[in-house]
Amino acid sequence: MSSHPELRTVDAELGALLRRLDPDTPPQVALAAGLASLAVARGHAAFDPARPQLALDDPAGVPDAAAFVDALAGSRWVDAIDEGDRAAAPDRPLVLERGLLYLRRYREYERRLAQRLARLARRRLARPAADGAPQPDLFATPAPAYDRALFERLFPPGAHDPHQAEAVRRAFDEGLLLITGGPGTGKTTTIARLLALRLQAKRDLRIALAAPTGRAAERMAESLRAARERLRADGVDPALLDALPAEASTVHRLLGTIPDSPRFRHDADHPLPYDLIVVDEASMVDLPLMCKLVEAVADDAQLVLLGDRDQLPSVEAGDVLAAIVDAAEAGAGIARVHLRRGWRQAESLELAPLADAVRAGDADTALALLRAAPAGVAFHEDVPDPLAAPGREALLEPWRALMRLEDPAEALALATRARVLTALRDGPQGANTLNARIEEALAGAQRETYFHGRLLLIVENSYRHGLFNGDLGVCLRDGDGITAWFAGADGPRGFHPGALPAHASAFAMTVHKAQGSEFDTVWLQLPRQDARPLSRELVYTALTRTRRALHVAGSAAVLRAALSRHAERVSGLAARLLDTARGPARP
Repeated sequence: MSSHPELRTVDAELGALLRRLDPDTPPQVALAAGLASLAVARGHAAFDPARPQLALDDPAGVPDAAAFVDALAGSRWVDAIDEGDRAAAPDRPLVLERGLLYLRRYREYERRLAQRLARLARRRLARPAADGAPQPDLFATPAPAYDRALFERLFPPGAHDPHQAEAVRRAFDEGLLLITGGPGTGKTTTIARLLALRLQAKRDLRIALAAPTGRAAERMAESLRAARERLRADGVDPALLDALPAEASTVHRLLGTIPDSPRFRHDADHPLPYDLIVVDEASMVDLPLMCKLVEAVADDAQLVLLGDRDQLPSVEAGDVLAAIVDAAEAGAGIARVHLRRGWRQAESLELAPLADAVRAGDADTALALLRAAPAGVAFHEDVPDPLAAPGREALLEPWRALMRLEDPAEALALATRARVLTALRDGPQGANTLNARIEEALAGAQRETYFHGRLLLIVENSYRHGLFNGDLGVCLRDGDGITAWFAGADGPRGFHPGALPAHASAFAMTVHKAQGSEFDTVWLQLPRQDARPLSRELVYTALTRTRRALHVAGSAAVLRAALSRHAERVSGLAARLLDTARGPARP
């Protein structure tokens, strides 16, 4: 067998190409090539012959794992690596390692990322010893101790999560630091305090802030600006606070995109010109991008990754943050601090117990909590249509209010009040269908394409416009017609709708698209039937996007199916990090 019904044309063509180049290529090898390609498209770093169900809806017809691996190990197209961490042979498109079958390029991303992370983790920011001599460490970079008086002002006893203080202390020691925690646990607040202390110790410290999407970068900057003002009110030196960075960029923009090229301007040979790089929403960063980012970190710089490992993994291949966390917990020598106390949700929203049950996949407890209607949470059981539910007008009201505004700044501020989140893009409960129906409810069946109050979501990066995947805009009518407004560093920026990069309506959006955003009210609409994208991570990510109110609509059976499914990604990164940590880290 050299094919499988779930293979896309591009997957099957890879196997067919190998057979054309060498007619003696066994059909199992051609099938394996297609499965490795499909696995990457479905978010995995590799295909696992022992667990084909992770990449396939129906694994029937896939050969037994042992026989499959034997056929692959002897193929001229497969580099079978038994031990060591050498680069794969460039003339072999497939790599068999640790029982996993990789496309060579993705195996190399994983290998290079592990090596570079291990090197960063082994480097310490050395403080002077008691006698003034530097601490002996091959990778050590001198770093002054933090200012004790400022530290005590920032972290008065009992006023903050003690783990936040621990994260800041570790930032004066580690070349690589993970700060993890659920929504609202104070990750960016911790970073604001960390940066203030680092700048107090070294005023010319070069700092870069980044996130995977434009919206996540904007939220990171907003949170840091708000934290800076709170510190100002607490009496922290205004000159120090003014030195804190006020903006964040996308990871792509930080690295420097080269048009029509997968490469960036900054790489291992041309490192980023920063001493400290902080990346928020790291769970959204895929394997290739994380590899390129980490390789571009200078040898004497520090990398801090922020994120929530329980959220959905990246849309593209890999679940990098989860793998790094797993390696850190298993003893890979990677510094990690986990923040535990939640701060984001309003007092009127009792979300934490439900989020904990969903994260654990405990459907019985989750359903019991939903049916008990805790503060701020409503369960619309067996409701397949938010526009036919009793709460239809309450759902539409924030968008009707948006249509009554004329000022772009006011409209953009109101644009995050409410959102319908879906698991699927298409179908009756998909984002595309619901957007069309919501638009009709707001502006009528004969509405203009860009009507006053229409919400827009940018879905591709455009450096020419300064607009990025995830940016949110709103259409408003003025004297010259309709203008699409987006937030900018110096206030709202207006664009002619026809000149925008690829975009979609944003009244409803998939949970994946909502990562890195938060809304006052979230309506999570589940599909009528179980679907492959449903998982406990998807439900957890959706319900933790809300600040004040949550509505969950769908059947108990579909919710149970979602919570029974873990969004597991096939990856060898955690094991590779453990192995790399035990040996010498290569440059």
